Amino acid sequence: MAEAATHRFYDLHTHGFVRVATATPRVRTADVAHNAEGIIEQARTAADRGVDLLLYPELALSSYALDDLHLQTALLDMVDMQLTRIARETCELAPVLVFGAPLRRNGRIYNCAIVMARGDVLGVVPKSFLPNYREYYEKRWFAHGRECIGLTIDAGGAEVPFGTDIVFAAQDMPGFAFGIEICEDFWSPNPPGTLAALAGATILLNPSASNITIGKSDERHLLSRASSSRAVCAYAYSASGHGESTTDLAWDGQGMIYELGDLLVESARFDLEPELCVVDVDTQRILAERLRMGTFNDAAEAAGRPEDWFRRVEFAHGASGEDRGLVRPIRRFPFVPNRANKLDEDCYEAFNIQVDALMRRIESTKAKSLVIGISGGLDSTHALLVCAKACDRLGRPRTDIRGYTMPGFATSEGTKSNAWKLMKAFGITAEEIDIKPAARQMLEDIEHPFSDGEPVYDTTFENVQAGLRTDYLFRLSGHHGGFVIGTGDLSELALGWCTYGVGDQMSHYGVNAGVPKTLIQYLIRWTIATGQFDEGVDAVLADILDTEISPELVPADASGKIQSTESIIGPYELNDFFLHHIIRWGQKPSHVAFLAWHAWKDAKSGLWPIDFPEGAKNEYDLSTIANWLENFLKRFFGFSQFKRSALPNGPKVSAGGALSPRGDWRAPSDAVADVWLAELAASLPPEGKA
Repeated sequence: MAEAATHRFYDLHTHGFVRVATATPRVRTADVAHNAEGIIEQARTAADRGVDLLLYPELALSSYALDDLHLQTALLDMVDMQLTRIARETCELAPVLVFGAPLRRNGRIYNCAIVMARGDVLGVVPKSFLPNYREYYEKRWFAHGRECIGLTIDAGGAEVPFGTDIVFAAQDMPGFAFGIEICEDFWSPNPPGTLAALAGATILLNPSASNITIGKSDERHLLSRASSSRAVCAYAYSASGHGESTTDLAWDGQGMIYELGDLLVESARFDLEPELCVVDVDTQRILAERLRMGTFNDAAEAAGRPEDWFRRVEFAHGASGEDRGLVRPIRRFPFVPNRANKLDEDCYEAFNIQVDALMRRIESTKAKSLVIGISGGLDSTHALLVCAKACDRLGRPRTDIRGYTMPGFATSEGTKSNAWKLMKAFGITAEEIDIKPAARQMLEDIEHPFSDGEPVYDTTFENVQAGLRTDYLFRLSGHHGGFVIGTGDLSELALGWCTYGVGDQMSHYGVNAGVPKTLIQYLIRWTIATGQFDEGVDAVLADILDTEISPELVPADASGKIQSTESIIGPYELNDFFLHHIIRWGQKPSHVAFLAWHAWKDAKSGLWPIDFPEGAKNEYDLSTIANWLENFLKRFFGFSQFKRSALPNGPKVSAGGALSPRGDWRAPSDAVADVWLAELAASLPPEGKA
């Protein structure tokens, strides 16, 4: 693996990741030398773990709970001395250090965050808002920094930028740019870090003291999550821990890092030992979201374009380029709910978005019936679940649902049997129409070789069957005063795996159009687990979940092997992973491949959806991932948009996106995939190429 370890594909920095850590160092009240040793110790540990940016608590060098000792000249002189020591002893270490210390300037003391890189102090940011209520008395000792703009300060033996108008940025790592606010600053109605984000910082840091009281941890989470979401950034928070004075307060050493509202990592609280909380932040994801979110740019304009007047302090980070792995939670199934405490609520919400949308369409059309084709597969099964629940909630009999199973040349007894069991279990109006005679007539009329007995199973052969099924459904809906329920899902639309026009691409209303295949599978499992229907329905649903996904349009081969969708277009679990990162975040193919490789290379590690079947936990090597990603790019960008451009109505379900031309996704039907294919090919290591 020596070659793999040196290829730039394996370096997280190639893909815009920055390894960020929060530190809870050793601290002793007013023992500045001891605290400096704790800062240096954590810097060395962070360097060994490949950290790029390390955040310590507020006033970590002096300790926070000093009260009037902040005003003692001996202590302040020692802070200056130990600052020089920290610079000297960390000059060979890669992490950029951000730690708190009290500094003097023009007869005032400021509560500051010091930024140090390879022994050089890059700049100093003062605290803007000083709490002076309840247990806090900071205005007794410190001057606020709200008006400190364009200034300098003596720190570490050099005159360096000082003020709240600074963004620190790596010259050699695009996207690695950070701003700072301190503790109380993000409790204020107008956090100063927001301006830094509007000026270009992708990461906001909060060195905090913040004593602990009941419920305060939740409040910090709330503010950190809100800050990362509202300012479209990553937000790192580090609070003081064990060793601070407990004269009247206590400390828990909480550290956490959020990105765009997602909690990436959190420290253990009340730990007696020093602790690092490490994760890789995706700055490309952050910048991509800012590109899409016009409100962010509008806010920057409304704030007077902070990027024009903020100072940008640059440094050469000099990342090693080695393979450091990826320290980051990656959801293998990004469309599937993954919050244990919210699992039932999330599934309920997803399912009822579809149900409520269909109810509204039933009411607006005054339909006498819902016409749906039932194949015994996942998509039509889930669409039937939605129809049944909609009728139940509207107080309409399920017999208003007219289900049709339409066996063709390759329909298996298993799926046909499941289709009938499902329709009977739901108590809908159920019928069967054998499409083979009509298909033979059409194939004969167009002089297809199959009509002469030749085993030619081409696209035309498949589309004749798919088209006839849809044609029957449309005519039946007119005959029974109803409308056709589309069963095709988001994954199939992404891949163009549907027959255009008079085929399964068309319906009167597509309830599954915003739901990918992996979510449909999970929602059916949730339906069983939560008893949404009865035991008879649940038994059939379990059988359907165990059935291989197949369009059943081509007869089984001599060995009895049936047509397999995933052997043709790739595993849906990979395709849905690709789809999420490409349509939601606009990520480059190489970035998607890097994430997919880390998510799927080892089935024993990483995140799986709650209660996911053990036997279904797959893993894929880089070559397999790249092969199916290339296939996805060809189909998504270069082939299937014309089918999406004529998409029937259907509800958006997931924040991950939808493909309606009237909603999330607008694209030309005659584009080519060359740009995406070229980027992927140029970025992969040799072992990732076919």
